[in-house]
Amino acid sequence: MKEKIEKALTKIRAALQQDGGDIELVGIESGVVKVRLKGACAGCPMSQMTMVNFVEAELKKSMPEIKKVQAV
Repeated sequence: MKEKIEKALTKIRAALQQDGGDIELVGIESGVVKVRLKGACAGCPMSQMTMVNFVEAELKKSMPEIKKVQAV
């Protein structure tokens, strides 16, 4: 599962890097994917929307078994 998530994050990462941000996988627990936003995304007021509407949506599209994506 970790490899599939990393592969999906590679696509997400490319979009975030265009705006000066990045994303890092921290861990996976019971269907909850924990990630850390970095760079410009870390302090962005829109980061919560990015997390839910983009990161979580993309990961769930690839892997329906994911229940939630959580920023740490």
